[in-house]
Amino acid sequence: MADNIARVFADAIAPDPTRPLLTWYDDATGERTELSGATLANWVAKTANLLVDEVAVGPGDTAGVLLPPHWQTAAVLLGCWSAGLRVADTPGDVEVLFAAVTRLAEADAWSAGERYVLALDPFALPMRQVPPGFADYVSEVRAHGDHFTPYAAGGEELVEHARRRAGELGIARDDRVLVDTGAHPDPVDWLLAPLAAGASSVLCANLDRSRVESRAATEKVTQTLT
Repeated sequence: MADNIARVFADAIAPDPTRPLLTWYDDATGERTELSGATLANWVAKTANLLVDEVAVGPGDTAGVLLPPHWQTAAVLLGCWSAGLRVADTPGDVEVLFAAVTRLAEADAWSAGERYVLALDPFALPMRQVPPGFADYVSEVRAHGDHFTPYAAGGEELVEHARRRAGELGIARDDRVLVDTGAHPDPVDWLLAPLAAGASSVLCANLDRSRVESRAATEKVTQTLT
């Protein structure tokens, strides 16, 4: 049984890396992005390599993440955990900070040696204007390797929490879970619980509830969390 997040992620995609693992909708913009396990794994590996090779961090270090639920947030979080970092949920001293461009005002409360900004562009395009004191995550991460060997230790409590939460939410293996990210903003709910259960996710931001039924049919959803 997997005892850390990197192994949980690897186990989730192992049966078929080509199947949709995470599908992202934003009903405010009309955005839809679908990532297979292999595609998300590529982003995760690049993020972990960025952290290890460029930021020079690893097990025992801490990242701050000021990002909403999003497929790029999944890559950042899984990349951090693969590199052995802890992810802080309250402002403080961290080695690296990832912040959405809409949350830069909050970044002043964090002390970080390296800072990356995410525009969360639908097509993952580089930012045209990067805020002072930040590097553009998308531009920087693309230069890094597609493969990463995760660190083996750490995260056992988080894994157990994710498994418990999957049980509480009724998520089972091979489920296709539609998640209202507004109702479930905690990454344990929208990211880790489905992965720990061996399920795939349809993440919906700004969910238009009139579309739930048709979307569930289109995406072959078996469980709905709204």
